[in-house]
Amino acid sequence: MVLLHLVDAFAERPFTGNPAAVCLLDRDKTDEWMQNLAFELGYSETAFVTRRDNMWQLRWFSPSSEVRLCGHATLASAHVLWSLGRAQGPIEFATLSGVLKCERDARGIAIDLPCSKLEDAPPPVGFLSALGVRPLALKRTDQDDYVAELESEDAVAKLAPDLAALAQVKARGICVTSRAKDPELDFVSRFFAPAFGIPEDPVTGSAHCALAPLWAARLGKTKLRARQLSRRGGVLDVELVGDRVRLAGRAVTVFTGALTV
Repeated sequence: MVLLHLVDAFAERPFTGNPAAVCLLDRDKTDEWMQNLAFELGYSETAFVTRRDNMWQLRWFSPSSEVRLCGHATLASAHVLWSLGRAQGPIEFATLSGVLKCERDARGIAIDLPCSKLEDAPPPVGFLSALGVRPLALKRTDQDDYVAELESEDAVAKLAPDLAALAQVKARGICVTSRAKDPELDFVSRFFAPAFGIPEDPVTGSAHCALAPLWAARLGKTKLRARQLSRRGGVLDVELVGDRVRLAGRAVTVFTGALTV
């Protein structure tokens, strides 16, 4: 029997944060089967968890393709394994981005992810017209994302990009960010990936692998608190530790069921 769980990640209560489907596999499935299920479910990410060689293997699929790194579905997967008693202590996942460690702490669940590298980049063809604003700065990451810094939180919140045009930009996703107005927060962001079937992602853990070093350098501190300004919204505790990023948040299971295929 294949168990399927819907988990709201980086969420304090149901129907907030970022929903991820977590599928616990008791036997190997083909890539085609996993991609079809991810498309059928339609969530920004579906995580597939398999026990192999004394380690949990974790893969992530968007509705259109497999991705190399996903923070919120990693947090959701750890939450499910602990909730079911499949794991007790820290969890290590073997992934396309190396071994990712998850552990529980006072902030909920902390996940250890690789830090993204950023470099200044000119806007690609069609980027500025699709985004609808001219950013203060633009960087490209080694995850094939663009990070655009805007002048204010209001500019980030009010942004209404042309998603059809943005889908034609050669990039995994586009992140926009600015300083936060709330003194208890450091920065805010939004993330768009229409080319991968995700018009706007509610809370994007992998994007904070780039936002962490950017804002740590800008603000002169390594422990940060961030909010993603999607409709559902989500708050993340972010810490830059050398070439790694620790993201912490909570998760809530919304439903559990069994697949019949």
